[in-house]
Amino acid sequence: MIRLIATDLDGTLLRPDLSVSDRTRRALDAARAAGIWVVPVTARQPRGVQRIAQAAGFDGWALCGNGAHGLHLGTGEVLFEAHVEVAAQTALAHALRERLPDVLFVSVRRGGEVFVAEKGYAALAHFEDHKRDPAEMGDYTLQDVLAEPSLKFIVRCPTRTPRELLPKVLELGLTGFAVTHSGAPFLEVLAQGVSKAWGLAQLCQKLGVARTEVMAFGDAPNDAEMLAWAGRGVAMDNADPEAREAAGELTLSNAEDGVAVAIEALLAGC
Repeated sequence: MIRLIATDLDGTLLRPDLSVSDRTRRALDAARAAGIWVVPVTARQPRGVQRIAQAAGFDGWALCGNGAHGLHLGTGEVLFEAHVEVAAQTALAHALRERLPDVLFVSVRRGGEVFVAEKGYAALAHFEDHKRDPAEMGDYTLQDVLAEPSLKFIVRCPTRTPRELLPKVLELGLTGFAVTHSGAPFLEVLAQGVSKAWGLAQLCQKLGVARTEVMAFGDAPNDAEMLAWAGRGVAMDNADPEAREAAGELTLSNAEDGVAVAIEALLAGC
């Protein structure tokens, strides 16, 4: 019996144009009408979720920042926030810059609303990278970026992809943080032990839902732990290898409303 559906957004629930299809909305509404919690679990910050909340009917619990921030979209209640400590992000930034002088950093703070970007970062960024106008990102010194704990600590290199950058971070042998990537052009550093699976486990504990009662959807490396944790992990046909390997099931691509297809089958008892 599935009591909670956890779904990634970009590359999963949303179509390639970032819209929520009519079929997907009907499937989400049908799941909610059947008494199933439907929870977005995303790398986006709350403002990015709010951009599509009305179209998807999201007005309850949401897990943002790759599971680091749990909040209720309707009441604003914060269930938890997990921060990367100053010492951990400082050690990472200095050690990595010694090896890669062109790497840049951002600290996302205060419920995801404050975005402290190092000088030069905004010139690399586009609105859809962070669902935020680059003009709002600031132009700060590294000292300013590192001054406070981060809900998410962003690492970006103009000359390396996230897949190329990740081994460089792991080779440092540092502790005190977790690191992942979501298909965006940067790495996403979280508090140690934090992932979408971790955040989902916190919410399920509050709601009294067992992991075997969770159906999760995803497409990217940052979804893999959640797909492996859930009783039913479903990867999209467009998913990266990490997500496919972690999931027990496969559905159609996000362009083909794969989440809706799987929910329809669930509700039909297939």
